[in-house]
Amino acid sequence: SARQWAALLDGDESYAGARSFLRFEEVVQRLTGLPFVIPTHQGRAAEHLLFGSFLRPGETVPGNTHFDTTRANLEKTGCVARDLPIPAALVPATELPFKGDLDLAALEVLLSVPPGARLVVVTVTSNACGGQPVSLGNLREVRRLCDRHRAQLFLDAARFAENAWFIKEREEGYADKSPRQIAREMFELADGCLMSAKKDGLVNIGGFLALRDPDLAERIKRAMVVVEGFPTYGGLAGRDLEALAVGLTEVLEPEYLADRIAQVRTLGDALHAAGVPTVRPAGGHAIYLDSRAFAPHLGPLDLPGQALVCELYLHAGIRACEVGQLMRGAPGPDGVEAPVDLDLVRLAIPRRVYTSRQLDYVAEAVCDIHQARGRLSPLEIVEQPAALRHFGARLRPLCPVRA
Repeated sequence: SARQWAALLDGDESYAGARSFLRFEEVVQRLTGLPFVIPTHQGRAAEHLLFGSFLRPGETVPGNTHFDTTRANLEKTGCVARDLPIPAALVPATELPFKGDLDLAALEVLLSVPPGARLVVVTVTSNACGGQPVSLGNLREVRRLCDRHRAQLFLDAARFAENAWFIKEREEGYADKSPRQIAREMFELADGCLMSAKKDGLVNIGGFLALRDPDLAERIKRAMVVVEGFPTYGGLAGRDLEALAVGLTEVLEPEYLADRIAQVRTLGDALHAAGVPTVRPAGGHAIYLDSRAFAPHLGPLDLPGQALVCELYLHAGIRACEVGQLMRGAPGPDGVEAPVDLDLVRLAIPRRVYTSRQLDYVAEAVCDIHQARGRLSPLEIVEQPAALRHFGARLRPLCPVRA
């Protein structure tokens, strides 16, 4: 925004004790109520620092649905990432207001059976389940279970503002509250949060951790000097901290959130009306195509989501992201890969970028491919890295359909 561009020019690039850090710290403290604020260069660095400083190998970390880098950082620490979405989250066409909720019964079982868990991570909104929001009612119950079993509750708050807007729209008793008030209530239920600020921080780069525990904060600060830099800049320039401080304020403006979410909803409604299978209801930052229903002639191990991603680019120059078998699957010890629960294609909409006409073009292109979906061909993996394979894998079509 114009205010963020102006803030960039006021960046204090001092190595320690910079004015820019103090402004950023004050904004995060006021937003979250969490006293200890640690900037990082992006969200995955925050995950790496938190998990490495708090967890021990072999621990299980439950959540509503961990996203890709969260899972990878947990597994790198030697921990087990356990997804506990509500059953409706695995049925894309089901219309429910809070499909991002964590399955409370499953969480209680996990926490009750030794060794239980010392950390629970709730992602707001739940990216891997279609950008679906989490209700405050669900968060309160997760907090209650964490208190009973002495577990810490952290929010993965990359899209906290969009989640707050959905609570305002959909949860009883919150229609008259501001997004800022709702966000503060979310954070007050947590022991801490981690954030990729490239999302609801409205910046090009950046992230942070915010915590209540001074001892954990100190351990993270000591660890981060080796990989992220001094705790007052965390791999960011002063100008980045300034832009982030403004972005965390602007993102909660009702006018911004109403426009942003309405734009996403309009694209989702257009595709739904045309019979294209999508995750319902529409999320806050993206529309997710149900690639298995989109291309039923392809099996899960044919990578239908990635086949659709490739066809979108070849047909219309549209770049999308697979959130399914390629991203979340992996060969087992015997080399055989089991199907994952969901195969989605994410049409993520950049903030303050696209016009309605451009999204009409996206809808037209998706409908074109849906009408000729029988031409989508299976893909096979030629090579893949051991972790986060969707970033570096190479694939080829098994039966090419293009000349």
